[in-house]
Amino acid sequence: MPLTAYADGAVFGDAVGSRPARVIALHGWGRTRADFAALLEGLDAVAVDLPGFGASPAPPAVWGAADYAAALDPVLAAAARPAVLVGHSRGGCVAVEMAARHPEAVGALVLTGAPLVRRTPAGGGRAPARYRLGRWLHRRHLLSDARMEALRQRHGSADYRAASGLMRDVLVRMVNETHEDALRQVRCAVELVWGDDDADVPLEVAQRAAELLADARLTVVPGAGHDTVRTAVPALRAAIERHLPPDALG
Repeated sequence: MPLTAYADGAVFGDAVGSRPARVIALHGWGRTRADFAALLEGLDAVAVDLPGFGASPAPPAVWGAADYAAALDPVLAAAARPAVLVGHSRGGCVAVEMAARHPEAVGALVLTGAPLVRRTPAGGGRAPARYRLGRWLHRRHLLSDARMEALRQRHGSADYRAASGLMRDVLVRMVNETHEDALRQVRCAVELVWGDDDADVPLEVAQRAAELLADARLTVVPGAGHDTVRTAVPALRAAIERHLPPDALG
């Protein structure tokens, strides 16, 4: 698949097919465009490396999902209209922001495992007391950077521990975002394809998101977990094809 540059090399993606892309696929945190190789086979599509991942350089500042959506304007402009956006995990949040930003250019969303609404876990979801104390001390220069980093490595998520520098700050910003307002603005059809046992973004998130959407369809895939771009390819492909014209299906 040819690697294509957009926005003067700020974004790269793999284009498949012989015509302008009808499908744009956005991966999750820590992943790359390679996740979509099987899903997009035979379609006119582009799988994007979000800035900071794969072939795309890191963003110039601490971006949130809306900033990522704006950066993908050139990708959307080069696609056939209306395009189908596919978003897995954090890529789904970016796709929602794109649809809210350009309703005329997006014909459908296919979202899977995307943290679209804020969760309220049992116990309030607060960080452990030891970590909160360390953070308080660090902000007041009473705890060294090295000891604070040790606390982060002990108590942070796997994604947080793996990230560093600017991208760690991007992750913190995105984790603390919520997309209820953007969901209310989306007017195109939305397919929610979810594993019933997704431990990272539980099915409850999809159900709550569906309540905010004007046109939502929820497909639950038993045993698919969170990595649905690999474990639920038939369900995702069916959701995409429901929103493509017959001549796009080859």
